[in-house]
Amino acid sequence: MVECGGPASVVFDKALAEYDFGPHHPMSPLRVDLTMRLADALGVLDRGLTVVQAPMADLDLIASVHSESLIEAVQRVGSVPGLVDEKHGLGTEDNPVFADMHNASAHVVGASVEAFRQVWSGESLHSASVVGGLHHAMPDRASGFCIYNDIAVGIRWLLDQGVERVAYVDVDAHHGDGVEKVFWDDPRVLTISLHETGQMLFPGTGFPADVGGREARGTAVNVALPPGTADAGWLRAFHAVVPELVREFDPQVLVTQHGCDSHMEDPLTHLMLSVDGQRAAYLALHELAHEVADGRWVATGGGGYAISSVVPRAWAHLLAIVGGQPLDPMLDTPESWREHVLEVLGGGAPHRMTDGRNPAFRDWRDGYDPETWLDRAIHATRMEIFPLHGLDPYA
Repeated sequence: MVECGGPASVVFDKALAEYDFGPHHPMSPLRVDLTMRLADALGVLDRGLTVVQAPMADLDLIASVHSESLIEAVQRVGSVPGLVDEKHGLGTEDNPVFADMHNASAHVVGASVEAFRQVWSGESLHSASVVGGLHHAMPDRASGFCIYNDIAVGIRWLLDQGVERVAYVDVDAHHGDGVEKVFWDDPRVLTISLHETGQMLFPGTGFPADVGGREARGTAVNVALPPGTADAGWLRAFHAVVPELVREFDPQVLVTQHGCDSHMEDPLTHLMLSVDGQRAAYLALHELAHEVADGRWVATGGGGYAISSVVPRAWAHLLAIVGGQPLDPMLDTPESWREHVLEVLGGGAPHRMTDGRNPAFRDWRDGYDPETWLDRAIHATRMEIFPLHGLDPYA
């Protein structure tokens, strides 16, 4: 396993919990609070990981990706009780309006861009923003719980600093459509999304034939996974597509989105990963960052709606890997943390950092089975994308 090899950070402050759609919305800020509490209780924040305060993104930074009309709409609806703007996706079931929505959303953008700045400046080799990962927001409208697209703003910031190639890998159960849209015609950015097929899940996009714009063909990559895909199948798909393409693209920075709604307990999706499978993906991405980008790695959060049972464990593992000291999956969760979960949620919390699964998988080179939906999905992506990069889809 590759060690971190340099300083690492997580950008966070408690005020980020103000990004809050209300008590009945699945995207509760409590999931981030519980993550940071668990990471702290496990000693993750004391071992190789510096906590950096999150600045507020200014209007010019947000406008590097988002339209003036969207920014004005977010400011307006967040300051007038009862006001909605469905044209800009504000006031919908997914994106209910809340007070000071602009400031809360700008703070998330500021947190993630600070993680990007940490890495590109060299202050951190790896940096995480678990409150970030709002990958559905479009240039001119909010979408899928995402008001502003912090990832796209961060990647745009890198490009504005002179970075020539950025690879983005999205492992959320939902297609990373907003980031893909922003960089659809930009050959400097490779976007790869592994997600449950849009035939079954929001946003209904992200198919193998979606390969990027005319001047950037092959830089949008989509692996549309069948519902029910578990650790072995997901990791088979990941390793059959991601490493080869990222190596060929040769990015200067690797950016990853770690929505953990691919878990079997997630209430909104139909994938069947375990925390152990998700942890294996985080380790693989960490190693890839060292292999292709001299270790420069920005990791964000994303989806994940099993608030106490999954998100804190998955992202505590992620933060430990970012800090260069992965946690033993067999660790018990601290009793103090479980007591806090009981106090705030009235329910139990998992006792161990593992789901007890072995995340083994069959390598793609061991044979393709056209009788299985999973293998057909992998094959379709390789056939569409690999030739555009000069790679052999049959190898």
